[in-house]
Amino acid sequence: MLVWGALVTVGLAGLTRYSLTPGASARASSDWPHAISVQPGACDLTLVVSIHSKCPCSRATVAELARLLSRFPSKIHAYVLLVQPDASTQLEPVRQLSNVTIISDESGTLSDQFGAMTSGQTFAFDRAGRLRFSGGITASRGHEGDNAGSDAIAAIAAMLTNENLTTQQTPVFGCPLGAPGAGARSDTK
Repeated sequence: MLVWGALVTVGLAGLTRYSLTPGASARASSDWPHAISVQPGACDLTLVVSIHSKCPCSRATVAELARLLSRFPSKIHAYVLLVQPDASTQLEPVRQLSNVTIISDESGTLSDQFGAMTSGQTFAFDRAGRLRFSGGITASRGHEGDNAGSDAIAAIAAMLTNENLTTQQTPVFGCPLGAPGAGARSDTK
């Protein structure tokens, strides 16, 4: 019984550590990348969200994105970059969101141009293409609910007339998108 209890404790500790360990931070530029065909939307804030279609944490990111879009329907437009899209993907809810453009980013090239390295990486740009936020919009891997990333984007959307805004940054919880410049790896969840 003692061995079983110890194994359960070690297992739970490992799961907790995994859940609370963020992925690699983005190599984000302070401005919208110039060499891409996608441009900031007409809304006050344009979000770019890179999601690996097989990452189990992606559902939570999509749920948090839905909350932000419903809270600021006329201020936010989002581009969702689906890395390694899959017909059996469990991300059908993203297709039902309004103010979202879904882009198949099969090899992760577009995500790489923005600097994303982890599924769930979210960037927020103002109308002028200046980066206002870089990070994740979940509190931990696969968990929905209140979190610093969504709060930061909500604060930015609420005060976009203030030119003295600084770029906000939070950890990203999700699977790796792939090696820099190499697109997404096939061994990623």
